[in-house]
Amino acid sequence: MARTSSGFMAPVALAAAALLVAPASAQEQVVKIGHSGPLSGPNAFAGKDNENGVRLAVEELNAKKIVVGGKTLKFELVSEDDQCDARTGVSVAQKLVDSGVKFVMGPYCSGVAIPASRVYNEGGAMVSTVGTNPKVTENGYKNLFRIIASDTQIGSNMAVYAAKELKVKQVAVIDDRTAFGQGVAEQFSKEAKKQGLTVVGQEFTTDKSTDFLSILTSLKGKQPEAIFFGGYAPQAAPMARQMKQLGLTAKLLGGDTLCSPEVGKLGGEAVNDTVVCAQGGTMLDKVAAGPAFKAKYKARFKQDADAYAASYYDQVMFIAEAMQKAQSTDPAKVGAQMGQLSHQGVAGTYAYDDKGNLKQAPITVLTFKNAAPVPLASY
Repeated sequence: MARTSSGFMAPVALAAAALLVAPASAQEQVVKIGHSGPLSGPNAFAGKDNENGVRLAVEELNAKKIVVGGKTLKFELVSEDDQCDARTGVSVAQKLVDSGVKFVMGPYCSGVAIPASRVYNEGGAMVSTVGTNPKVTENGYKNLFRIIASDTQIGSNMAVYAAKELKVKQVAVIDDRTAFGQGVAEQFSKEAKKQGLTVVGQEFTTDKSTDFLSILTSLKGKQPEAIFFGGYAPQAAPMARQMKQLGLTAKLLGGDTLCSPEVGKLGGEAVNDTVVCAQGGTMLDKVAAGPAFKAKYKARFKQDADAYAASYYDQVMFIAEAMQKAQSTDPAKVGAQMGQLSHQGVAGTYAYDDKGNLKQAPITVLTFKNAAPVPLASY
């Protein structure tokens, strides 16, 4: 290539070189995929798992070199720690919107998803959340999708299971006062009464507590055969241990957050055959693509997939499929396509109603054996 005596390329050669590289860069379009979840604090295990599900999808999509509108898409993950805190989550939402992120995976906690979704909506971003509180999808935001079952489905199914399978008559309820905990506990109580169960006691705690001896002692005197806990894994595990300590033989029931392997890690043998939970989705071991996904995840991240890695992975893949169908990365056009399409993912089939809820959301009921979650039944 022509160079001047000083070693620099001559202007003509420089211009020619610029022409050679320009088309290549012009043919690539960066698509930022945001993630909002707890990457610190007691629920960090869930936030990292969700982030890993997104990361796996992003890496696979980049390897496929998907072309939309004549340009090869390059997906970039932008992950933020919302700490499962509403105020922090709203700040994260504003930060992601301000940095041009149009597709957001998360938040994990309903108490973050409810206020943050307004910011995302105003910023024209699509949100795909595992927040299960019914209120998450009740604000009429067009591009908000709940990628798992809601509290209505999870709490109700757990009450039906308690009545029909566990054959209990008396239940108690504890919730941690979070949007998620209250929501799922209310749905359980409502359905329990419909099923003819007697709610003998109701207690409250917080999502920071670890000592439940006083409320469990109070409930023990009322002789519940099962206690439903609306809350998260870091509280459920010590609660199970303290139930055993008090000689409280009731089952500890809960929603999806109690199905996490973290409950077994933190609770040990106290959770075995005591914790019974309902999780949105089917067990990965029981679906065709599940074992391969689990193996792929473990090879990449050197740990087992937790509750929602597959759901986050699936939704990113669904978004990419909708981009190809729409031949656009405009969230409004992509969301419109997703409203019409059905996507077969690892964890299930994704098709959404006009509120952004799954049309069919399978539920799996699990218990713990050897401090690990094992499926009992799917509905």
